[in-house]
Amino acid sequence: MKTTLLTVGKTDKAWVREGMDIYSSRLKHYTRLEICEIPELKNVSALSREEIKSREGALILKNIRNEDRVVLLDEKGEELSSVEFARRLEKYSAGRLDLVFVVGGAYGFSKEVYERADALISLSKMTFSHQMVRAIFLEQLYRAFTIIKGEPYHHE
Repeated sequence: MKTTLLTVGKTDKAWVREGMDIYSSRLKHYTRLEICEIPELKNVSALSREEIKSREGALILKNIRNEDRVVLLDEKGEELSSVEFARRLEKYSAGRLDLVFVVGGAYGFSKEVYERADALISLSKMTFSHQMVRAIFLEQLYRAFTIIKGEPYHHE
């Protein structure tokens, strides 16, 4: 099974990249991790929010295969504890499908991306920058795998 973190926009903050690197290296013991960054759209000042979401959505969908299980990291998604997320990850992994977790752009996802999604998960009721979400999610993904394996990283 391969796990992909698909994001809109590049990670340009060194401290975010550092956090991502820490958890990416830890995750290699549990899954084949790929981080795919879709470049931000250029010259968007004349576009509406819906046009931006539509164009970003088309780029997101280009990077997803029919057989992938797609989970959107979305404010409208279900909030899970770390243990609940670990159980959900186990369930997602059972089918041996590759997992794609998607972080959208500043305006969220297009209707087409929502329609393609298999699940929506919210990391918090709070809003985080799209940069920070990457490091936070990779830490939670690592935490989930350690919970599944019964390793001592997570404390109840």
